Amino acid sequence: MWWFLPCILGFIRLYLDGVKVLLYQLFNRSFTLPAGNEEQEGLAAVKKIREELNQGKVEFMYLDLASLTSVRLFVQRYRAKGLPLHVLVNNAGVMLVPERRTEDGFELHFGLNYLGHFLLTILLLDVLKKSGKPGKFSRIVIMSSATHYGGRLTLDDLQGRVCYSAHGAYAQSKLALLLFSYHLQNLLWVRGDPVTVNAVDPGMVDTALYGNLSSLAQLAKKPFAKLLFRTPAEGASTAIYAAAASELEGIGGLYLYNGRKTESSALSYDERLQNKLWKESRNLVAPVV
Repeated sequence: MWWFLPCILGFIRLYLDGVKVLLYQLFNRSFTLPAGNEEQEGLAAVKKIREELNQGKVEFMYLDLASLTSVRLFVQRYRAKGLPLHVLVNNAGVMLVPERRTEDGFELHFGLNYLGHFLLTILLLDVLKKSGKPGKFSRIVIMSSATHYGGRLTLDDLQGRVCYSAHGAYAQSKLALLLFSYHLQNLLWVRGDPVTVNAVDPGMVDTALYGNLSSLAQLAKKPFAKLLFRTPAEGASTAIYAAAASELEGIGGLYLYNGRKTESSALSYDERLQNKLWKESRNLVAPVV
């Protein structure tokens, strides 16, 4: 019977975190800047940018982060272009999906939200290093979530095979992204590489991600979404800030929420856990290169 307890706790922790975020958003204005994960949406965005700017060059390249093969092929195509890379924003994700596996056999939240981004970043790291320079560092921005506060990392069951909980799996993936972000930044600092890594929390944003909420939660969400949830543009603002703000030049290892540095969970700063996850992740995506 006790094996089922983590599933229940994961559910409770995630919704408690959600309530805390909504209360914050109720009393605090969204940080904003003047300013898809589907192929057709990506192409439409490229077309709109070209029409509005009428200058520069923008291109859409398809990538499926739930497939390690797709990640490797994308990196090969990008490298073949011989382009520099100054900013990498790891933003794709799924939330609270029923139990599913990626084509590589990983639990979907862990495989897409975390492991796909881990491999993509590692494979592009040398390009980021070559593109950065003192006074103009390359930047990696990793999208986490307040749900990481309730996340627990079970290293001997990262795929949730003992007890699957969509809520626990989502929170775990967001905690894993933070652990990865901090560990990678520490490695870059030690090596003196001109690359910074910062994690971002977009807040609760009114997008299709909430389509997998429980029926009761869906009913509770509807009357509050327009009032309390951030718009997609507002949700993107802190990520854009992390990617472009001059005051963040050369500064990494931050957790940013609503445009400000914030303390993440005590667990996310556990260097021993960061190192263990790093080693396990490299084993899971081997060969890395």
